Amino acid sequence: MHATADLTEADRLMTVCNSCRYCEGLCAVFPAMEMRRGFADADLNYLANLCHSCGACYYDCQFSPPHEFNVNVPATLAAVRAQSYAHYAWPAAMAPMFARNGLAMAVATALGVALFLLGFAAANDTAALFGRHTGPGAFYALMPHNAMALLFGAAFLYAILALGMGVRRFWRDTGEPTSRPGVLRWLWQALKDSASLRYLDGGGVGCMNEDDRPTDTRRLYHHLTAYGFMLCFASTSVATLYHYLLGREAPFAWWDVPVVLGTLGGAGLVVGTAGLFAAKLKRDVATRDETHRGMEHAFIAMLFATGLTGLLLLLFRTTGAMGVLLAIHLGVVFALFVTMPYGKFVHGIYRFAALLRYAKERDEMVHAAE
Repeated sequence: MHATADLTEADRLMTVCNSCRYCEGLCAVFPAMEMRRGFADADLNYLANLCHSCGACYYDCQFSPPHEFNVNVPATLAAVRAQSYAHYAWPAAMAPMFARNGLAMAVATALGVALFLLGFAAANDTAALFGRHTGPGAFYALMPHNAMALLFGAAFLYAILALGMGVRRFWRDTGEPTSRPGVLRWLWQALKDSASLRYLDGGGVGCMNEDDRPTDTRRLYHHLTAYGFMLCFASTSVATLYHYLLGREAPFAWWDVPVVLGTLGGAGLVVGTAGLFAAKLKRDVATRDETHRGMEHAFIAMLFATGLTGLLLLLFRTTGAMGVLLAIHLGVVFALFVTMPYGKFVHGIYRFAALLRYAKERDEMVHAAE
């Protein structure tokens, strides 16, 4: 017996697919499936997070609807994958709240923090809130640096803790310890596969999003979003080093490293998330999971808002709008941090863990055959 109806359906589909094996060259899911004769919940959660939803198996399958076998791997594994986020979330009590009202919770959190910051600044000095501030330390006219660092540092550390505990539960349930010879090789393979989105190419021809015509558009938007986020994180990290090691305070010049990284990252986030949202609207209804879209929309919306508000702050930081824009941007960033462990953000972490396990399994199978 499986914990949910979707897991039961996934078991049925994997049993059918394991008998057919026509799609084994499309992605990592089917070779990993072939290493098993039965499918426990943990196995199905692992296979679901290994799936990149390229859609190729749906269009290639001779048993997909309207065939009576009704094999629809992308939609079923998408549902199982979304349920796995809630299953492994820490603390578990938080997951259902965001799953039901993901976008509303994220927007409410962003607005609440922004209003708090605006109220904090207005209570201290209303004129400073709407005044023009330039030069080092201008951002701290809204809130002192130490208070800002404490508030957002705590939110970030909470996100890291919750994400770490979640992926730890995922790995313990679906994987095995990696303290064996070969772990560096497996890590390197998983890094290459995840960084290149190797399995979002439909077996080499491209992702099938709207219909059976493959394209690399969705893969491009994923890259822009992922690397845009990394550039923004790098920008914040460099700015932190500037502050504590070099004694330099934000905002920095347009040509300085944190600003360049943040500008490129913000542009990547805006373009990438807008493209991903458009692709989701166009995606074939038959291959998508319609029951867990709240978490997905919240994640995309928060990343888009992070990039957009950051770019607007950069453009208008020497005007009287700086205080309001900074409060909105910080509110969005705070909301992104606290919703990360309970939304679609975790798919990247769980997918990397699944790719790591797959690299391990494949490597061990090759060595066993030698």
